[in-house]
Amino acid sequence: MDPELTTLAQNASLTLVTLMATDAWEHTRDGVVALWRRAWPERAEAVAAELDSTREDLAGDPAAEDELAAEWQGRIRRLLVGRPEAVAELRSLLDALAPDAAPTPAVSQHATASGDSRIYQAGRDLHISEP
Repeated sequence: MDPELTTLAQNASLTLVTLMATDAWEHTRDGVVALWRRAWPERAEAVAAELDSTREDLAGDPAAEDELAAEWQGRIRRLLVGRPEAVAELRSLLDALAPDAAPTPAVSQHATASGDSRIYQAGRDLHISEP
């Protein structure tokens, strides 16, 4: 799988789930359904129903945001793999939904060490055991 498509799917799913609880939801939902309608018309109505269901799930359990985003990341990734022409349209949709947001990499870490120094970096938990 192309890492760029994976990152795009991840960013799209996070944007999608985040916007479910905002005033921009209807526009977001319409854009995602339109994307599916052009790529796989036979699945568009099912995707619309799944979006509504996901929004209800999120309203009932806000702690499930990461889980729901992961589900949509998989759906979006499969769409992009199956219909590569949808990549440009998805990017346009994301730009329209968050025009002021600059694209950011999933993880970016930088460090410089000199002499006997050590650098420990982690994207999450870090456990170091040294004698």
